[in-house]
Amino acid sequence: MAALALLALSGLQGCATTPSFSQLVGERYFVTNMDTYPLVIAAVDGSSSTISPKFVEPGVRHLVLQGPAGAAGIPPVLNYTLDVKPCTRYYIVAVKASPLDNSFTPRVDYEMALSGDCKPPGS
Repeated sequence: MAALALLALSGLQGCATTPSFSQLVGERYFVTNMDTYPLVIAAVDGSSSTISPKFVEPGVRHLVLQGPAGAAGIPPVLNYTLDVKPCTRYYIVAVKASPLDNSFTPRVDYEMALSGDCKPPGS
């Protein structure tokens, strides 16, 4: 009986240490909002990658976002902090007053709960 309890406890401990991931996507969820634009998530916590969606662990994450180019033709870059919940996909967009504006404000367009084990591919 003690061995069975120990086995069950060790199985639960393995589940407790398995990290759950969230996803960051630089796309619009609501495409009818005319003042929002897709953006590029250039880096998360100082690490850059071209892979989308970005798989991140829950917690406070520091993002570098590259917005859409305005009339100047140069895409602006902003630092953004996001408190990421476990097993959640975040659609992050750039909000601009006009398509010609070079500046933008980042906004979470939508948060979607992920079903299943919410682990990145290959893990």
